[in-house]
Amino acid sequence: MIVIQNVGSSSPVKYRRKCVKRLQWGVLLVLMVLIYGSHAPLITLTKVNGQVPFDPSSCVVIIELIKLLISLATLVLTGGISALHSSPPVVLVAPYAIPAILYALNNNLVVVMQDYMDPSSYQVLSNLKIASTALLYSFCLGKRLRRGQWLALGLLMGAGVCHSYSSLDLGDPDRDEVEQGPKLHITAWGLFLVLVYCCVSGLAAIYTERVLKSQKLPLSLQNLYLYMFGVAINGLSSFSAVTSEKSFLEGYSGAVWAIIAGQAANGLLMSVVLKHGSGITRLFVISCSMLVNALLSWAILGLQLTPFFLLPVSMIGLAAYLYYR
Repeated sequence: MIVIQNVGSSSPVKYRRKCVKRLQWGVLLVLMVLIYGSHAPLITLTKVNGQVPFDPSSCVVIIELIKLLISLATLVLTGGISALHSSPPVVLVAPYAIPAILYALNNNLVVVMQDYMDPSSYQVLSNLKIASTALLYSFCLGKRLRRGQWLALGLLMGAGVCHSYSSLDLGDPDRDEVEQGPKLHITAWGLFLVLVYCCVSGLAAIYTERVLKSQKLPLSLQNLYLYMFGVAINGLSSFSAVTSEKSFLEGYSGAVWAIIAGQAANGLLMSVVLKHGSGITRLFVISCSMLVNALLSWAILGLQLTPFFLLPVSMIGLAAYLYYR
């Protein structure tokens, strides 16, 4: 009788904890979708005469520095500062250099790609990272996928091909002068950069998830190691670029600082997903952010969406359903 009463009394507590946990995950994922989807439109808003006015490498350095400082503050507030009293072994810290290098490459690619495509083209084609990540999960980590999931990957690849074919910019200057308002477009160089970006993104996510889950350390301490390398690598890259004509903070506006704040928050939230969730959750966030991007591009930038654009969008929606069901 006593056992039954204890179980009954604890059930509401467990139910409330489960609801709170679900609510926390829901808020986290919605926030990530909003931040991720608004990234490309915000970069477009910063452009002056079609060019990004700030140095992308300096922007990445500031983002990494903010994440480092927040991780250090979190470690102190949670009482984990004792872990820094002694020097950690090199074997423990060294693995965090690899994702830092990969993320540094991708952070710069995101900004560079905006010069070769419109925001919605970037957002749609960046969903190809779902395919690249799943393929790397299958081959590198031995994760087996169902037939429906492989079909979903094929749909994603088909969506990328359809969108690229319909919006491929062949570089006709006369046509560009006639067209009014922003239109879907992507150059051949932009398509190549997207493919590189998707492969590097998948590899970085897989490796980071494996490192975070394999080490029994507080997430704030792991983030501290990760962003220490991030600041160092991106800092060297930024200050060694003697060919840059822009000063470190030149061209910074309110939109640029909004990009920095959003990307810093998104990086920290993504580490929570990879530590306590999975890379599949990350892919779900990427897919959903496409809707936010399209709405912002239409409402803020006045992007003209052609009817053919609905085909790859529908294919990606169907692929997401098949993959995550």
